[in-house]
Amino acid sequence: MPRTFVILVINPGSTSTKVALFENEKEVFSKTIAHAPADLAPFKRMADQYDMRLNIIEKTLQSGGVNLKSIDAVMGRGGLLKPVLGGVYAVNACMLEDLRRAERGEHASNLGALIADAFAQKNGVPAYIADPVVVDEMDPMAKVTGIPEIERRSIFHALNQKAVAGKVCAELGLRYGGARLIVAHLGGGISVGAHRSGRVVDVNNALDGDGPFSPERAGSIPAGQLAALCFSGDLTLADVKKRLTGRGGLVAHLGTNDIRVIEEKIRNGDERARLVLDAMIYQIAKHIGAAAVVLDGKVDAIAVSGGLAMDESLVMKLKSKVGWIAKVMVYPGEEEMHALALGALDVLNRRVQPGVYA
Repeated sequence: MPRTFVILVINPGSTSTKVALFENEKEVFSKTIAHAPADLAPFKRMADQYDMRLNIIEKTLQSGGVNLKSIDAVMGRGGLLKPVLGGVYAVNACMLEDLRRAERGEHASNLGALIADAFAQKNGVPAYIADPVVVDEMDPMAKVTGIPEIERRSIFHALNQKAVAGKVCAELGLRYGGARLIVAHLGGGISVGAHRSGRVVDVNNALDGDGPFSPERAGSIPAGQLAALCFSGDLTLADVKKRLTGRGGLVAHLGTNDIRVIEEKIRNGDERARLVLDAMIYQIAKHIGAAAVVLDGKVDAIAVSGGLAMDESLVMKLKSKVGWIAKVMVYPGEEEMHALALGALDVLNRRVQPGVYA
């Protein structure tokens, strides 16, 4: 009889921490811990939140009756590390140091491996991450820009995109290594990836504002006008970065990132809200079309996932624009917790060898 492995999964987000326990593929405990802005305000850096989040997770697991002595591995969400290929990586000293220093950026996901390592050390089990946001499988030509000092970077929803691509292949009877897919993750940030032969060969930088504008990100902006804004004297570098990521997109136009609120505005006759939302859908469709060009027009399927995929009206409009390219398959929400558990399970069952981060 196959062995049952117990896997603890930890996924820190900007305003919450998700924690779950899996017995093989079955989720047996799950909790999303919300963090109020007032609780996070005292911390200048993400690494400073480590003790606070660790303590809350421990209390949550205790109150849920989770027996940590039973776990076989801990899986954390990967953060802003050096570029790596997709896959599972063992948490090591080099990775932990890079995440503490955060030289490649501050992000809540940086806490994933740090907290996973703490639980692993206490319980004498291994800790891993899988498909961090810095997965870089882009073709060299996709990185070249018109300014030699600036190279396009691969930062996107790699974990969810890879998980959704796996679901598509399972449903269509395809092998991921031979499939040609377009995956659009539609959340607070939006990433559109071209998947070819088991690699995401082109994708927009969903962290720094590249690509379609989204609920919270400005997306690609006319360069000259952005440069003029930067040197207007009215904004600091921090102000500009906030306009690009966090306070851009739907938030900048409509004062909210909640698609339900915006849909209500539209039902009440707000034509400005209708225009802005339709413009976002238009830009998503344009980037899906661009990804089809990357795949030479040979696309097995288009997958749409993320929180915005729960909005039937948005999905219907998007399908009407890109459905001629290939079949559109919809996976509302995200698959991150389950995908992390499956990554650990692959290692524990010795189906894959974890990578070494260096």
